[in-house]
Amino acid sequence: MSVLVFTENWDGKFKKVSFELVSYASKIAEMLNTQTVALSIGNVQDDELNKLGNYGADKIVSVKNDKLNILDNQVYTSVIAQVAEKEGSKVVIIAQNNMGKALAPRLSVKLKAGLGAGVSKLPSSVEPFTVFKKVYSGKAYSNLVIKSDIKILTLAQNSFEFEENNKSASIESFEPTLNDDLFKTKVGNVEKQTGKILLTDAEIVISGGRGMKASDQWGPIEELAEVLGAATACSRPVSDEGWRPHEEHTGQTGKIIAPNLYIAAGISGAIQHLAGISSSKCIVAINTDKDAPIFEAANYGIIGDASKVLPELIQAVKEIK
Repeated sequence: MSVLVFTENWDGKFKKVSFELVSYASKIAEMLNTQTVALSIGNVQDDELNKLGNYGADKIVSVKNDKLNILDNQVYTSVIAQVAEKEGSKVVIIAQNNMGKALAPRLSVKLKAGLGAGVSKLPSSVEPFTVFKKVYSGKAYSNLVIKSDIKILTLAQNSFEFEENNKSASIESFEPTLNDDLFKTKVGNVEKQTGKILLTDAEIVISGGRGMKASDQWGPIEELAEVLGAATACSRPVSDEGWRPHEEHTGQTGKIIAPNLYIAAGISGAIQHLAGISSSKCIVAINTDKDAPIFEAANYGIIGDASKVLPELIQAVKEIK
């Protein structure tokens, strides 16, 4: 028996989300009195794999195969299932991100496992297995009981504090069975964005809404982002108007993010937008309307015109730095 955690890597390097997942999985393994097995798919060197041990992994299963260099949900699901069966994993942990949302349902069907999506705390009980999650876009909470023999959990990003424990983990290679009929996705071209912080990876996000008034008023948003080393984002109406690219749209129908700091300038706070940013650790809202819904979700609020508040905020940050 074990707890299996699937860790993503980017060009052979792990990011914060992977360490958060391993830490979370190790705590569940302690509750179940079993070991934590971390799965890595891709060309990751041993010195990088060893970092997973620092966050609680007892064993690391490394799968390296050129056929797996391109993400194919069906193929990855097969590999994870094979490792789970080999390790006798009763709990499988995956990130609640775009990849996790694609893999978890497939894996649930393949392993005949119950799925707890978007959990944000450790199980309150392992008998019965009960997990906590937000529902109705964070307006309410539920305790979900999973009764199946195998459980799959997707962990909401930035919801679990982790720390290094300098555990030494063994590394084991694994060769999965990869039938040609699994490979149905063909990638014709790959373009990688460089020189810009990815929205889903950013610790700080500066976001603007229609309150910024026009596309040529985005200078303060970009300048504050540069000063803070942050990513830029926007609400859906802004991307629909063509003021900003659709890749910056956050919300229920856009990117779901969970930064440490989210600054919303000129965003009223529609429920669809809040659904995408409600997991942020700290939300700062700037709006001229004191009754704007965004203030109900914000930790700090500034009632004022963003075009006037942002330059002062930028100056204050520069002085502090």
